[in-house]
Amino acid sequence: MQTKALSLESFKEMDYLVVENYDLPIELMMENAGLQLARLISNITSNIALKDSKVTMGIGNGNNGGGGLVAARRLAAWGYDVYLDLAVPITKDLPKAQLKRALLFGTKEGCPAKTDIWVDAYLGFSQHLPLSPVFMERINLANASGAHRISLDIPTGISGDGTHRMFKANTVLTLAAPKKILGILPPETDIFVADIGIPKDVYKKFDIKMPDFFKEQILKT
Repeated sequence: MQTKALSLESFKEMDYLVVENYDLPIELMMENAGLQLARLISNITSNIALKDSKVTMGIGNGNNGGGGLVAARRLAAWGYDVYLDLAVPITKDLPKAQLKRALLFGTKEGCPAKTDIWVDAYLGFSQHLPLSPVFMERINLANASGAHRISLDIPTGISGDGTHRMFKANTVLTLAAPKKILGILPPETDIFVADIGIPKDVYKKFDIKMPDFFKEQILKT
């Protein structure tokens, strides 16, 4: 698949345009992102014989964390053993609602002593560097865990010059379109693109090709 990559600024504009002009609410895009993340995790655990694996979902107080909570809820519904690493208090309305649902579906708060899959849904495209100590601690724990590490959209701590410590993702599920900043990741990193419901006309406005989501919901770059 050859699709032009977006800057984070362009993706923010795309996100805003869809909400304002197409009546596609953030909550619906969050649900789409979370479902695609849960499907990807299910595929990965099936491929590496970890159907009974423990999944730790790293959650922040934003829309990226909300997407992670949707995935956690979906995985719990499918029978996975899911833990929520709530890095900071969840106070914003959408993530707070998603947290309530995830707990009702059987997810557990906290980090297990050993985890097979560690998902980085701590911070999204609006993250600011340098990271606070609480997120640095989470990154260090995850990177040293031996778990298969997955980032939602972009890894926490990523920077264009690669000088900051970041979540070392084995797999990235980026939303809607490839991101230019992901070009700094090692070549062995698996990068997938998830359909979150953005219409083809919006891709045209940003002069990029819409991935062939009608063939598959998740596409590898």
